[in-house]
Amino acid sequence: MNTLAEHVTETLRNWILQGILAPGERLEEIPLAEKLGVSRTPIRAALANLGNEGLLEHQPKRGYAVRIYQYEDIIGAYEVRAVLEGLACRRAAHKGLSSLDISKLKACLAEGDAILAKGVLLPEDHQPYQRMNITLHETLLKAAENSWVTRFATQAQTAPFASDRIMLWDDHGVILRSHNDHHRIVTAVIERDGARAEQLMREHVYYAGLLLRDNYERLSGKTVPPAQGPDDGQE
Repeated sequence: MNTLAEHVTETLRNWILQGILAPGERLEEIPLAEKLGVSRTPIRAALANLGNEGLLEHQPKRGYAVRIYQYEDIIGAYEVRAVLEGLACRRAAHKGLSSLDISKLKACLAEGDAILAKGVLLPEDHQPYQRMNITLHETLLKAAENSWVTRFATQAQTAPFASDRIMLWDDHGVILRSHNDHHRIVTAVIERDGARAEQLMREHVYYAGLLLRDNYERLSGKTVPPAQGPDDGQE
């Protein structure tokens, strides 16, 4: 896939994960090409790639449509993320982080601290914080040095709203709590406390799922089942 097709794929993926492209919505090549200012070739490649990822469904003679996920599917993805990212942190702690990974994680923490020290969530800080969050989670996943954990954790994030690329940027207290989780998780991994690192990450991802639950209700107007505790049904 060329660079332009990769860029288009990433753009459409983010639109789907954030709900900008609604479940069930048909995606047509020409309107998308016009909207993104590209030819139909990278659009076609991006649609095929997202179809392979499971975010789109190919409909004979009708092209692609955004896959419809049920609420239970999304929460299930969070449950899987919590287990796998917790496992990654435990493995990373037991193996020990490289000096490069420690430096990278500490830089992420410092960047998040600087953004949140303003006391308000500014629109222009959303993307930098989002990039920091992605880097931190991906660094911990890769530090586990288990390709299966990385692969399945990444796959679990392909459900809309279940990705570490998505966050609700409207409550400073919520983001501050989440970033404080980052501090505790990184400290536990550096100190090689695998059990604590695993539990902290599982709770961190679980809490993100609770925020999704509230957001899902606002967006869809649907009533969803009561949330379970972080250890209920998980093992």
